[in-house]
Amino acid sequence: MASRSHRLQQDDKRYVWHPFTQMQDWLRERHPIIERGEGSTLIDVDGRRYLDGISSLWVTVHGHRHAAIDRAIRAQLGKVAHTTFLGLSHPLAITLAKALVRVAPEGLTKVFYSDNGSTAVEIALKMAFQYWQQRGGAFARKRRFIALEEAYHGDTLGAVSVGGIDLFHQLYRPLLFPIWRIPSPYRAPWDRSRQVDSLKRLESLLTRCHDQVAGLIVEPLMQAAAGMLPSPPGFLKAVRSLCSQYNVLLILDEVATGFGRTGTMFACEQEGVTPDLLCLAKGLTGGYLPLAATLTTQQIFDGFCAPYEEKKAFFHGHSYTANPLACAAALANLQCFQREQTLKRMQPKIVLLRRELEPLRSLPHVGDVRQIGFMVGIELMRDPARGEPYPYEAKTGIRTILEARRRGLMIRPLGNVIVLMPPLSISQRDIVRMVRIVRDSIVTVTER
Repeated sequence: MASRSHRLQQDDKRYVWHPFTQMQDWLRERHPIIERGEGSTLIDVDGRRYLDGISSLWVTVHGHRHAAIDRAIRAQLGKVAHTTFLGLSHPLAITLAKALVRVAPEGLTKVFYSDNGSTAVEIALKMAFQYWQQRGGAFARKRRFIALEEAYHGDTLGAVSVGGIDLFHQLYRPLLFPIWRIPSPYRAPWDRSRQVDSLKRLESLLTRCHDQVAGLIVEPLMQAAAGMLPSPPGFLKAVRSLCSQYNVLLILDEVATGFGRTGTMFACEQEGVTPDLLCLAKGLTGGYLPLAATLTTQQIFDGFCAPYEEKKAFFHGHSYTANPLACAAALANLQCFQREQTLKRMQPKIVLLRRELEPLRSLPHVGDVRQIGFMVGIELMRDPARGEPYPYEAKTGIRTILEARRRGLMIRPLGNVIVLMPPLSISQRDIVRMVRIVRDSIVTVTER
């Protein structure tokens, strides 16, 4: 008789289509089926344990099965699991909005809820566009957006329009609205000869076209899905200054960088920047349930307040907007940050992670190691000295993470970039173990 694990494997292959996955490969291979979690550990149906080195795709904050978040969700289940947010409200959504405004950069005063990072971005884009249209006159010309090359802001069509990763986005270009792009400010060690001044490009574009620009969207400090590309110090602050100078709304996508991933609650804090719109998701509920929020200023909110007959309301919403269970998890998540001093306690772990990563730079097929806080990208190259990458079809990144999985570490690559983003609650011992597994896996795949 087939084991439970075998039956699940067969049914998965028969019925399920997985995201960002070449299913032809999937159908030939065996993959873990995760059943339980404990702290920084995932446990599959066969009882194998894996260190969760990517926070279950960048969402888990305080670990799996955190007692306080578990209790908050159970308590809310005893009241109501869901009620619409259209024409109604509920206590946890109100309390959570107040808490988010308190921890967000000063000046953000209104919270619009949705379901995930893509929807948070879609909402910000639509708010920015509609805001200028409702201002009228010459402002109605402000219809275009600016984004970075190699940007990733989600997979719905508005978010894809401002995205810039050809592998993910190029096929859909005929469906998308046009935008202007500026180069990513990061240059890898083998690419320093190609100097590109992103700020000069941005200033030149704004000088010529600011009257047509509704907003600029950027991931602050680190372009995550691009392969963990950090911005140089001062870049974000300079972007904020240019947007203010040329009357362009600044949209910060902190879906990946928010909730402690860079070492502060929000990445933009590190340069003292307040955006006009702030997009949040992923770690908002501590990794428990889907919930997103787009925060904005009183000025933008006021641009949508008008007599009913003027039809200036923001006509956007979702069935599960402000789901009470998700709000309960999010509020408990924020309380954990404060009660457990999460940000303070992670500072020595950031230093330890940096120290453990340093020896990887000397590996012959590691071209770059990039880190901000708990966000890490390790770029594998066939010949770093010549800037020669591994070919796509070699699947070097995939083979490396599969080797790490065999050694008890669950991670995912971005092409040939090995990504680490552990839960903020990870122990120092597990940080050391995580990096050493990555090192051994890289050596096994690239040097033998």
